[in-house]
Amino acid sequence: MTEPVVEIADVSFAYNGRTILRQVNLAIQQGDFMAMIGPNGGGKTTLVKLMLGLLKPNQGTIRILNQAPKRTSHHIGYVPQNTHINPDFPISALDVVLMGQLQPGNRRIRHSRQDRVVAHEALDKMGMGAHCHRRIGELSGGQRQRVFIARALVCEPEILLLDEPTAHIDTKGQTDLYRLLKTLNQQMTIVVVSHDLLLLSPHVKSVACVNTRLHYHPRRQLIGESMDKICPCTAEEICPVELVAQGLLPNRILKNYKE
Repeated sequence: MTEPVVEIADVSFAYNGRTILRQVNLAIQQGDFMAMIGPNGGGKTTLVKLMLGLLKPNQGTIRILNQAPKRTSHHIGYVPQNTHINPDFPISALDVVLMGQLQPGNRRIRHSRQDRVVAHEALDKMGMGAHCHRRIGELSGGQRQRVFIARALVCEPEILLLDEPTAHIDTKGQTDLYRLLKTLNQQMTIVVVSHDLLLLSPHVKSVACVNTRLHYHPRRQLIGESMDKICPCTAEEICPVELVAQGLLPNRILKNYKE
């Protein structure tokens, strides 16, 4: 078996005296398509930022591609929950994607011909090639999100992290986006933070439930018969996601849980 592309060992993180994550352990295998779910404030986004090297754990270790996170940032594509791009700003979809090729500390603003070729390829891959010269504010929410994913793809990442990529997108747009991600999963490992597990579940290979602690569920557990035994949870614990679609019928796979 190959080494995991992400290894998280006994990681804890606190902010202003409040424990966000406690003794988190996780190994993500190459080619996985993982859904990371859990309640708001449970630590999902914090865990993603730790994986990116934007935060440092108070305890434990994180290895990305067998290196410290900051050493592997060029191998990770990241689509944050909030993109912070003013839709009224006169910038094209192509310009947004080209931003993904800017390196920290590099003052070079002009892009080479090859940069533009790669940017166009990323837009084509996301079905947005025909919209490359349209202003970002003219696109629908789903189209803009595809552009932001294309921006993450121009660095040709081995791992793609997406934080709530279908927020403010209608159901059809969500379904179409997840199908595109499934295609991308043939080339890279994907981790999606989401509350839309019912739509996402036909495509995922594993689930990580995060609420201060982390419970990992490989695919064999998602399709097993004893669904209620997956999480060691108590009756008073809370988790907002209960349904996973496997085949034609949705199954209740996760009990309520809370740290």
